[in-house]
Amino acid sequence: MPVAPPPVADALLAVDDLTVEFPTRRGTLTAVRGVSFAIAAGEVLGLVGESGAGKSVTGAAVIGLIDPPGRIASGRIVLDGRRIDDLPSAAMRRVRGREIGAVFQDPLTALDPLYSIGRQLVETIRAHLDLTEGQARERALSLLADVGIPAPASRFDQYPHQFSGGMRQRVVIALALAAAPRLIIADEPTTALDVSIQAQIIALLARLAREHRTAILLITHDMGVIAEIASRVAVMYAGRIVEIGDVDDVIHRPRHPYTAGLMGSIPSVGSGLERLPQIEGSMPRLDAIPAGCAFNPRCPRAFDRCRSERPGLLQANGTLAACWLHAPERKAAGAGPGWSEGAVHG
Repeated sequence: MPVAPPPVADALLAVDDLTVEFPTRRGTLTAVRGVSFAIAAGEVLGLVGESGAGKSVTGAAVIGLIDPPGRIASGRIVLDGRRIDDLPSAAMRRVRGREIGAVFQDPLTALDPLYSIGRQLVETIRAHLDLTEGQARERALSLLADVGIPAPASRFDQYPHQFSGGMRQRVVIALALAAAPRLIIADEPTTALDVSIQAQIIALLARLAREHRTAILLITHDMGVIAEIASRVAVMYAGRIVEIGDVDDVIHRPRHPYTAGLMGSIPSVGSGLERLPQIEGSMPRLDAIPAGCAFNPRCPRAFDRCRSERPGLLQANGTLAACWLHAPERKAAGAGPGWSEGAVHG
């Protein structure tokens, strides 16, 4: 029997059975199907998967940025006990920025090149908080210092092009924090940065969660980033969550063949492997999702049921995995979970 992810105690954000559709001339494409998860204050939930898995669409739905004709077809998004997926545009704009902040992959798309970073911060702060110009300036300087911008007073009147990529991303994080939101959607926040700057941004996000009790939905394809900062992780494939659980369980004891394939493709020092395992094939197009489990054409463990019935999330020895290998009746029949990471990787 499929199960929903267990409720998170004192969840700040709860996404329940979310489905997002994009009508086209050739039919309706479903980018996200029945996705459910929750995040508590101070928690970092990693949302991981290949490009096209539905990660960014999920984040956009939470923050109310699904552009028409795209729409939330069903499900609910609840922030701090209040449903927000059905709010009018004007009300959602007040939620966005004041209660939910956003950090995107390319900081240049979030910063206006014609205005100084100080002006952008002050205007954002005053749009959401009842502060004077002077008070907003003091808060902006404090935010720049908090995110690690050296000598913020001297850089306050500089423009985005005068900052490095890593420093621009810090400014974007400061903008996301301008109104002290309780939730941040961070969509590939380190992808465009070099490795040393990535580590600094990860440490900054971790500090925000730890010291400010900010809940963070971290969307990425980088399992290294997830391992570094997330407390739990949800793995997406073809618009669905295929595995969710504590980060240590998902990374070190994956129970879905797709998750195991992702983990197996990550190089490790001293492994002695001449060639890393790979997941054969590619993710299906939205208009060509196969019957049964969407992963079955690429799965080395697929059997007949996988090709005809789509599994929901099932208890899987530590995590929840949408895989028929963990069906209770399979275990009851004495077949066991049929699980072997070696078999998946081999």
